[in-house]
Amino acid sequence: MDITSPCVVTLVWTLSDAQGQLIDELTDPVEFFYGGDDLLPKVEEALAGQTTGFEAQLHLEPENAFGDYDPALVCYEEKAIFPDDVEPGMQFEGLPEGHTTADMPEDLIYTVTEVYPSHVVLDANHPLAGIALRIQLKVLEVREATVSEVGAGSVSVSPLAVMNGAPPDEPLH
Repeated sequence: MDITSPCVVTLVWTLSDAQGQLIDELTDPVEFFYGGDDLLPKVEEALAGQTTGFEAQLHLEPENAFGDYDPALVCYEEKAIFPDDVEPGMQFEGLPEGHTTADMPEDLIYTVTEVYPSHVVLDANHPLAGIALRIQLKVLEVREATVSEVGAGSVSVSPLAVMNGAPPDEPLH
């Protein structure tokens, strides 16, 4: 089966920065919805029309990966509004109640990057923002997307599709 929208592709990959430093290695095959939001547009572009066994090495500049780093997405908040055990690496969906920084997006994931005695530094940039990436990938399988996958635009089961009566594993065709 050729890779066309919508379908599901099973991939393995090695992801590194532009200097070749390993960032992530996906050795266990993972399914991704092709034609939705599961894959970066440039990865989908490379996969278009290909089939099982296809291999590619891609170089993605930040604008084609996770975007440029935006210093406006970093803020400082009083430590008192966080749990006592706050530490770097913790994440919060939106800013905690009681935040004082105005005009920060509510719908982002904020990562704690530093903790000081009086304040906490939060960063809503994707961890790979501003980084050029190299991805070496291989397509292990291509299959039809199910009705629920198409409804969700992702391999995860869409609660809306199931609520509308679509079995989660029913093939699209």
